[in-house]
Amino acid sequence: MKFVFFGTPQIAVEALNEMASFKLLPSLIVSNPDAPAGRKQTITPPPTKVWAEKHGIPVFQPTTLKNREELTPLTETAFDFFAVFAYGKMIPEWLLSLPKYGTINAHPSLLPKFRGASPIRSSLLYDLSACGVTIIQMDKELDHGPILTQEPIKLNFPIPGRELDEVAGKMCGDLLTHVMQELPKGNLSPVEQNHAEATFCSKITKDMAELQIDPYRLPTGDEALAVYKKICAFDGWPETFFEHNGKHIKIKSARLDDTGALRIIKIVPAGKAEMDFASYFK
Repeated sequence: MKFVFFGTPQIAVEALNEMASFKLLPSLIVSNPDAPAGRKQTITPPPTKVWAEKHGIPVFQPTTLKNREELTPLTETAFDFFAVFAYGKMIPEWLLSLPKYGTINAHPSLLPKFRGASPIRSSLLYDLSACGVTIIQMDKELDHGPILTQEPIKLNFPIPGRELDEVAGKMCGDLLTHVMQELPKGNLSPVEQNHAEATFCSKITKDMAELQIDPYRLPTGDEALAVYKKICAFDGWPETFFEHNGKHIKIKSARLDDTGALRIIKIVPAGKAEMDFASYFK
């Protein structure tokens, strides 16, 4: 099996680790270029590049896929598959059809629900029934291609977003492996999505994570659940926050208690280290 893996962030590494557990390693990894990260904006390699170097796999980091003459690592070798998961760039139609069995994409929602950039976190925010993983045969439209396999994620929701990232990433690796093993045998038949039922999600932005809460009178019931879903959805980035007496308070962890009330556990007040919520708001 000779394939290229297109992916960039940490969630793609979860998939790569799962595929490696089945002895399935890509011949080449395509990721976004190194980019500034952190407060000091240090030029940093993406997680998939770090993973590839540890495993002795070559990496290709084009700034664009529009210039065919610059894509020789993809065009000079005959590949069986291109496998795409959280790559971050549009792939031209001519490139999708280049491998023997085409290009497959792992998308962490139950398509056609939540096509777009933030399916995992949008599922936590808006529609937990959309939580799952779908493998599609890619076409030129966004998350539009026919379904090869699909599985729901069955957990006790809501859970912090980073936990769901890890679960979804591993499942994506598992289902990509399944498709690459079974499609060449003729054991999978692509099924057209019901495009009339498609929903879409946009990129998560920092302003979406602001909460309007009183730290001395935390919400209960349905209001608490709505707030907690936001805390889960924005876990890791951009992280929920609220303003109190002119100070920016970032929430690091929280839970719902047995009565359905919100309990904030850890916070980071502006200019301070992480601390217990109860110690700060005595």
